[in-house]
This record gives sequence, structure tokens and C-alpha cells, in this order.
Amino acid sequence: MPAEYPGGDNEAKLILVDLEEQFLAAYEYGKRVFSAPVASGEVDNETPEGEFGVTAYHSAHRSTEYFIEDTGIPYPMTWALRFHVDRDGVAYWIHGRDMPGYPASHGCVGLYDEAMQKKYYKVPRAPEMEDARKLFEWAIAPLADDGKFHLLKGGPVVRIFGGTREKKSRD
Repeated sequence: MPAEYPGGDNEAKLILVDLEEQFLAAYEYGKRVFSAPVASGEVDNETPEGEFGVTAYHSAHRSTEYFIEDTGIPYPMTWALRFHVDRDGVAYWIHGRDMPGYPASHGCVGLYDEAMQKKYYKVPRAPEMEDARKLFEWAIAPLADDGKFHLLKGGPVVRIFGGTREKKSRD
């Protein structure tokens, strides 16, 4: 992701997600302050493209629809930032997850959360990057996290581009 993003010059906080590259960057007034790989929505569950805003946050969020494979444990969506709710009431989040290295979600944007991966999948041996936590704390600052669900007014702008719809229109 570029070190400077002129399209974000007027935004105090902007999250830019490139679906084609599977990468995310956080910007303050057009200057990159953080970047990380992501896992976005798979083909039949695409991540919505467009401009959104972070409207809620919850560091200990869990899915109400999906479970850890072969268990009855609701899928942990740690360090969650909600950026969109569609017409059907389906919420899309940027959150911590296991990272397969390719689009694999039901539409959310996933970031590394090694602590969650270790708890449920037994790898890696020690947390290293903590991308999901870092983005979460940056996005909600100066607010402190209390582990509860909160609505957020004036949250960071989220711009998502480069997905399969864009590719289909070029083909």
C-alpha cells in the first residue's frame, strides 16, 4: 500500500482495503501509519466495495451465524470494527481471524490475530504481529476498550476497492 494516499488528505483516519492485493492500510491525512495483509470475502460471499464508515466496535465480538469448523463454538471476531450493514441486516466487519492467505471469509475483512489462532488452532507458538489489535486500537482512539459492544459516531472512513466485480467489468 502506498506510503501516501492523496485521496485521504482530508480524512483524520482512513482505512483503505485493496481486495485484489488482499492488503489494508490505515492513513492519517493521507499518510500511511499501518498496513497489513487481509483475507476478504470468498467468491460467493464477496466483501462489499465502496465507501463506508466504522459505526461500531467490539474487541470480543463473536459471529452469530458461523462457527469454528467441526465445533459448536461461535467464530471469534476479535478486535472487530463494523463498517457496513446491508439491506438484509447482514453486518460486515474488519476483525481478527485465522489467516489462510487468500479470500476465505463470508464477506468480512480479516486481519491476523495470532492469540485467537493459537487458542483455537494451536498455531503460531507466540503472537507476533497482532495486526487486528493494532488497527482496532488506532481506529477507536482516543477511546479506551472495555470489551463491550459500542456504537461509534464519526469513526474512520473505510474505502474498499479492487474486488471481483471490478475485475468482471474489465474482462
